[in-house]
Amino acid sequence: MISKMKYKRILLKLSGEALLGSKLHGIDEKIVTFLADEINKVYKKNIQISLVIGGGNIFRGTDAVSVGIERTTADYMGMLGTLINALAIQNALEKNLIPTRVLSSIPVPAVCESYIRRKAINHLENKKVVIFAAGTGNPYFTTDTAAALRASEISANVILKATNVDGVYSDDPKKNKKAKRFKIIKYSDILAKNLKIMDGSAIALARDNNIPIIVFPINKKNAFLDAIFNKGKYTIIK
Repeated sequence: MISKMKYKRILLKLSGEALLGSKLHGIDEKIVTFLADEINKVYKKNIQISLVIGGGNIFRGTDAVSVGIERTTADYMGMLGTLINALAIQNALEKNLIPTRVLSSIPVPAVCESYIRRKAINHLENKKVVIFAAGTGNPYFTTDTAAALRASEISANVILKATNVDGVYSDDPKKNKKAKRFKIIKYSDILAKNLKIMDGSAIALARDNNIPIIVFPINKKNAFLDAIFNKGKYTIIK
């Protein structure tokens, strides 16, 4: 059973909004420290960890388009926002003495390495946490799709999608108290029901490469570790 499997190599998908905390914009230092502590708990279990982080707390490309910025330019601006978040997480992890590498899809040699698949795998095998920045490096693709792509490329056993709720629901649980939480749901049902947990291309890519997705609440202590070891509340998409 997937729920009983101990994963050797995982990919954690964080939204940029997860770093906001109580702020309206930017990065909440307390939240970043909390996330680093949660990642450290998993790292201590000798699990290879990679991350993809969104950039919505810094700059959201879709919002920029609405005020007249050309779509491709806006998307590249958003990719640079993810790099800022990646560096913030790297700094917090290294304060915990966790060796970390940021690999960017857009070359920025002054601050991080460029993404090369074999380099990423080598870092993971040498017990470094790898943070993938700048999405796929292409406009019109979300960081959800980047997460599914990188997970496929590095042969991750699972994608862990961190959210503000404890799984996938039939409706928005904050608006509909009767919304049902799924323990297990198929990729095809996510697409057919148009459940907005990740974009469709990310779900399809994970399905095509047979990578399960665990959706869990990032704001609860130990939830990241618990989801990996079949504890707490979460949803498995497979």
